[in-house]
Amino acid sequence: MTLTLSEAQLLISLARNAIETYLKKMEIPEVNKHNIPIRLVMKQGVFTSLYRFDTKELRGCIGFPYPTYPLYKAVILSAIEAATNDPRFEPITIDELNDIVIELSLLTSPERIEASSPLKYPEMIRIGRDGLILKYKGIQSLLLPQVASEQRWTPQEFLSNLCLKAGLPPDIWLDPEAEIYKFNAEIFIELTPRGRTVRRG
Repeated sequence: MTLTLSEAQLLISLARNAIETYLKKMEIPEVNKHNIPIRLVMKQGVFTSLYRFDTKELRGCIGFPYPTYPLYKAVILSAIEAATNDPRFEPITIDELNDIVIELSLLTSPERIEASSPLKYPEMIRIGRDGLILKYKGIQSLLLPQVASEQRWTPQEFLSNLCLKAGLPPDIWLDPEAEIYKFNAEIFIELTPRGRTVRRG
């Protein structure tokens, strides 16, 4: 179900407030769910991405691939994790938050790609629409749909980079034991820090 821009704006406000509260007090803010629109109480997967507004540099991206939490809670928790616990980056500082724009990717439930052969996977992936998850012998990695678009990858390159992100050889997606899942994402982003929210893509 598609979110309205006002609902997306509310989620991004909750994300920013959660980061700010956590950085100042080391607390996760309490939210009265009775004040939350019913759509945002439904469980859904979501990723929160944080970018520096001036350089467009990624500063954190963490989320929940599966509908584990009510959406508003998943946004709060993923925003805090993206700001403070992404192992690729130093934690965001409270001063830096004023130069951060927040992007939310709301995920459909991942579905396994079923094919007669792994060689068929590339033709079943649409760049710009599909995000991918790899599961292989207890290892998992995920790439959002916008990553493949930004990098201008082919479906084969998308699959190879998914494997590399997991720390695996780039062709492990051809292994019959590798499971590939795809999902779609509805993406919203702030135009400026604390500014208007727009739908992306």
